[in-house]
Amino acid sequence: MARKYVLGLDYGTESGRALLVAVDNGEEVATAVLPYPHVVIDTELPGTGEKLPPDWALQHPGDWLQVMETVIPQVLQESGISGDDIVGIGVDFTACTIIPVDEAFTPLSLLDQWAAEKHAWPKLWKHHGAQAQADRINDLAIKTNADFLPRYGGKVSSEWLFPKALQVLEEAPDVYNAAHKFIEAGDWIVWQLTGEEKRNACAAGYKAIWDEGYPSPEFLGTLNPDFANIVEEKLSTDIYPMGARAGSLTEAVAAKLGLKAGTAVAVAAIDAHVAVPGSSVTQAGHMVMIMGTSLCHMVCGTEKKIIEGMAGVVKDGILPGMYGFEAGQAAVGDIFAWFISNCVPKSAFDAADAEGLNIHDYLSREAEKLAVGESGVLCLDWWNGNRCVLVDAELSGMMVGMTLGTTPAEMYRAILESTAFGTYKIIRDLHAGGCPIDTLYACGGLPNNNPLCMQIFADVTGREIKIADSEQTVALGSAMWGAVAAGADEGGYDDIAEAAKNMAAIKAESFVPNATNHASYQALFAEYEKLHDYFGRGDNPIMKTLKNIKNAARG
Repeated sequence: MARKYVLGLDYGTESGRALLVAVDNGEEVATAVLPYPHVVIDTELPGTGEKLPPDWALQHPGDWLQVMETVIPQVLQESGISGDDIVGIGVDFTACTIIPVDEAFTPLSLLDQWAAEKHAWPKLWKHHGAQAQADRINDLAIKTNADFLPRYGGKVSSEWLFPKALQVLEEAPDVYNAAHKFIEAGDWIVWQLTGEEKRNACAAGYKAIWDEGYPSPEFLGTLNPDFANIVEEKLSTDIYPMGARAGSLTEAVAAKLGLKAGTAVAVAAIDAHVAVPGSSVTQAGHMVMIMGTSLCHMVCGTEKKIIEGMAGVVKDGILPGMYGFEAGQAAVGDIFAWFISNCVPKSAFDAADAEGLNIHDYLSREAEKLAVGESGVLCLDWWNGNRCVLVDAELSGMMVGMTLGTTPAEMYRAILESTAFGTYKIIRDLHAGGCPIDTLYACGGLPNNNPLCMQIFADVTGREIKIADSEQTVALGSAMWGAVAAGADEGGYDDIAEAAKNMAAIKAESFVPNATNHASYQALFAEYEKLHDYFGRGDNPIMKTLKNIKNAARG
């Protein structure tokens, strides 16, 4: 019997990727990446040159199709694998990235009639132009004691579906009325492959306030009378769990891509969430940290719990049959990069160069010589606001304890520690809320490039950190869901646990907490929590006051 394979289609912010994976053992046979030709559209509208307002972020749906039509044939050619031996396809996408489409599911932005209208274009996940609409949704939810608000840390984000759709209605009603549906980009890619509209529970739950139902027409109509029926008219109430089969590859698409018609296609998912099985995790109580410029925390529990500051708790949102909790830190690697770019003197770069080290390795070596607390410096990790547990993008970072003798290595270590404290705060709150976490798993850029950072995370949290073996855990996770969509009868697996057992792995080496360091960190963490609550819970709004003064000074 011929060996069987699955494809993971991974759509990120700036590029899309295909990963071809063997079903029997998870061997990553081939991969191909295509940067989006239009990347992120945030300055001017293609074709017209119209300047976009601040905080806008759009994308070109043609780029996504070009990815699919380029990278899949590339991996087939590179590997020499026949499309007949591919049994399943999984898709992940950034979210919430929504598209207004017509009845044929053509994005309005691709139609001549609407190409010059900015609201007809897909709004990327990081489009923040709907903040005014998000504020109104939050105000109404608080006023009416809406039951959905606690599930999302007490605040609906401007990045989510309802604020973005409401912005279209109020700023471009003609576009809103012309839209047959508003659909997540991941679900739209699945429609392209199968001709089936199958909305995934992951995006619906975390980004569209869905929990076996959306907000009521009464609530939505209070925001705007013409918004009352958006669910019935422009969304879909049929929501499908992770691993469900969305449909089969159509003959036309199969011929274009070099695949076999009838190939199973899984429902889509959010990119970070598929990293959970891609990191070999399929059980409750094991947290996966997707660590890069920012940090996403994913953990599943067996019961629905309302826990302060979580970015969502969704049944079937991460793994079938469990409640998926999402949390995160808005900046981690970005803070390290900021420090290197703005605060490290030339002498440190010269010293690193003299030893043939990059600056991160040099500072890590020097910082590693310090005992816990020896730097005398403590930070709050809010350089890009606080995502969890305070859910406040207006907060900013701070560094306490600086003296004339403070060194770059001491500052660097304090910054690393602050990001670990932020994760520890999230873990402790989850534990207190009834979702205990015993082991951490990590994937992304940081686990493979900054061992001091990972050891500090282990020491601060007091938990072993296991590292995903694949450096493409997101694409691998999508491919695994494609195997589940196919099922054992078609050469895949009947459940994600079996797929993970055979297709995912962790590295032999892990980061084991140093008990002495963990005990020493408790005193520092206690001070971190005091600063966290003093500056983050309203005792002293100086961060926001300073931001207002800055904005006023800039005119």
